[in-house]
This record gives sequence, structure tokens and C-alpha cells, in this order.
Amino acid sequence: MSAPVLLVRFRSDPEQAAVFLDVDGTLAPIVEHPEDAAVPEETLAEVARLAGSYGLVACVSGRTSAEIRRLVDVERVEYVGVHGLEGDPEAERFSSQLEAFAERIAWPWTVESKAGVALAFHYREADDQADAQRRAEEVARAAEGVGLRSQQGRRIMEVAPPVDVDKGTGVRRLLAGRGLRRALYAGDDTTDLDAFRGLDEAGLEVALKVSVGSPEMNPRLLTEADLVVDGPGELLQLLRTL
Repeated sequence: MSAPVLLVRFRSDPEQAAVFLDVDGTLAPIVEHPEDAAVPEETLAEVARLAGSYGLVACVSGRTSAEIRRLVDVERVEYVGVHGLEGDPEAERFSSQLEAFAERIAWPWTVESKAGVALAFHYREADDQADAQRRAEEVARAAEGVGLRSQQGRRIMEVAPPVDVDKGTGVRRLLAGRGLRRALYAGDDTTDLDAFRGLDEAGLEVALKVSVGSPEMNPRLLTEADLVVDGPGELLQLLRTL
């Protein structure tokens, strides 16, 4: 089914539809330091409008839920933090192992602990990106060597527990029991492919997958999306049509 047809079907009954949105690189432009990120006021206004019309609006992010709320302070919006790992009892069992792993890794840039259930090794600030990427791959190998899971993101290597929890399972958990028949997910990074899979597995009448493009994007986001927009600005234009 073509993207225009999917959009028409998705918009036809908002009360029976869900809107899922990644935050960094999707609602908020990517910045060098994550703590400096901000969602533009005009984008927040659109999210608020959607929250008043659609059956469900949720932000699904690698950030903690507290950080998402800081960036997206909109009523009636739900949050899935740390790719769905936040608050998961099985993931929390690995908190001490993750802490020990972070302490033994010599990392010259920012290492972020996310609610005790994931680590983010940032390297956007590195002067030599090739060297930083090599170091990130070493972190990934070290993580896998001790039974942890790693995933490459946009100038970031994430390390997490080896549990079957991701943005896809988070999306499906939010949809469960609500009786919603249609959903849209918009994201810009590799972890958003899990959310795309979650939509496909949810048995929906309409599952609309939107990739938010950037020079750093995983090529799979181009091939697995129904619709590709050019950055957060063009996503805002799309949201205004919903």
C-alpha cells in the first residue's frame, strides 16, 4: 500500500489511532551535547494538538522518562524510556554489572548511565571520528564478551542487558488492550527499526512507518520505512497534516 493511501487511512479515524514519536533527531534536532537538546515550541504545539485528537500519543526514546518529560512537557502524552528497558524488572537485575562495566572501560568522552538499565558511550564531541568509531566498536566487543548487548546509534554506542526488550516491545505494550487499529511511528535511528518491527507485529489495520532522514542515518531506515522525511523540520510539516 502506498504512503499516501496509508496516510489517508491513518487520519480517517484519529480516536482509533496512535502516534508514536522518537525524540532526539525526530522531534528535537541533534546537538553536540545531549543536555542541550530542545524540542521547538511549534513542534510541542503540534504534539499537544495530536494528544487532544488521537487515541494515544507517546514518545519512545533512548532517554529516561524524566528526560523525555523535561523535553516534551505535554499533557496526555505517554512515555517509553530507555528503549523500553526503564522499569523492566529483568533489565534492572543487570544494574550492578553495567556499573562495573562502565568503570572498567577507559572512555575519553561522555558515558551516560540511563536509569541503571543501559549505558550510552557518546562520541559526537570527538575530534577524530574514525578513531572514536574504532573505540566504540571495541566497547561493543567488550560488552558482548561479558554477556551484555550493544547497539550502534548516531555517534553513540549503547550497552544494555541481554533481555528481549526494545522499542518494538514498548510500542506493543502501549497498544495492548486499547483496541486501537492504526498507528504511526516516526524515528531517525537504528533502534527505531525495532519500533517499526513492533508495529508490523501488532496486527494493525494500518502501520505507517516514518523515517526522519539525516546524513548519519542507517540505510535500513530508507528501505524499511513507508515514508521518509528530511529532518525534524519536515517531520513537523507531516505532523501538521495529521
